[in-house]
Amino acid sequence: MRILHLLNHTRRMNGHVHAAVDLACAQAALGHDVAVASGGGDFDRFLAAHAVETKIVNHERKPGALIGGLLALHRVVRGWRADLVHAHMMTSAVLAWPICKMSGIPLVTTVHNEFEKSSILMGLGTRVIAVSAAVGQSMERRGVSRSKLDVVLNGTIGAARFEGIDRKPHRLDCPAIIFVGGLHPRKGLPDLFTAFDAVHKRYPQARLYIVGDGPFRDTYVDLVNDLQCRTAVSFMGVHDNPFPFLKGADIFVLPSHADPAPLVLSEAREAGCAVVATNVDGIPELLENGKAGILIPPRDPIRLSETLCSLIESPESLQEWKSKSQLNLEHLRIERVARETLEVYAAARSRLAKT
Repeated sequence: MRILHLLNHTRRMNGHVHAAVDLACAQAALGHDVAVASGGGDFDRFLAAHAVETKIVNHERKPGALIGGLLALHRVVRGWRADLVHAHMMTSAVLAWPICKMSGIPLVTTVHNEFEKSSILMGLGTRVIAVSAAVGQSMERRGVSRSKLDVVLNGTIGAARFEGIDRKPHRLDCPAIIFVGGLHPRKGLPDLFTAFDAVHKRYPQARLYIVGDGPFRDTYVDLVNDLQCRTAVSFMGVHDNPFPFLKGADIFVLPSHADPAPLVLSEAREAGCAVVATNVDGIPELLENGKAGILIPPRDPIRLSETLCSLIESPESLQEWKSKSQLNLEHLRIERVARETLEVYAAARSRLAKT
């Protein structure tokens, strides 16, 4: 099959880009002809090295640029002879829909960021992939027909991005609590800082490591500097390979207020961390509904601090939750994601053939 993935860009720092890159490389490894059309970015050379072609299609949300992008995508779809287009963001879906209609080929869309109002436009797809059952239910409530929705739970273990990476644990001061992700309000970091301040008062040896960057970095640094725990919190910045940090940590925390299906949970579980995360969106599905990680309510720093303290004060409990993180880990492999996505493609082509 000739599969054309469509993205706004291929820059790092975006979870949906990582998910699309992982999928494209896995499909190429299975013997399919795969290309990625986007505005370009960091992953273009990597994709080429894994037998994925790259095409430039401008996704800027300006009238002139969009018209140019539409024409460029039309040339790519026709010239490359795509059998199917897989759009990963709203602008991509809007550009692809008329071209797929004219060309008579299926459009598959993936809803990565369901919390965005514009995500309803992903319903333009012949089939619509939700990255968790929670996202699927949300899209159905917003008007996307259940008959065209498919759930393919995110998973990234074994992806080409991790081939040959350094897997030796980074030396961290223990007990080490870690967060890896974008520094955005929906990730709930102020809740984590408040909770850790309480933890640090009881266990001064505890350390918190923040791996990642984002528009609120300075705000969060200022917030932490006003807390008693400030000397125990380290902002580590962005790392292309955060695995050694995860491997060196005891507890991974994800205090999100909204999170459709965060890839980092696959990575934290593979690294063997005890996981504490909020019971929102697709997070419970990625933690076996609480069997592979501790689920807590969102926006509840008190509950979070109590949970962290319970793990720090009991080495037996900490080790138990580290072991539980390995439960059914194979389900989070990229091979399963690629296989289930190909089944969606087959359904999309069948549906189009009947219309």
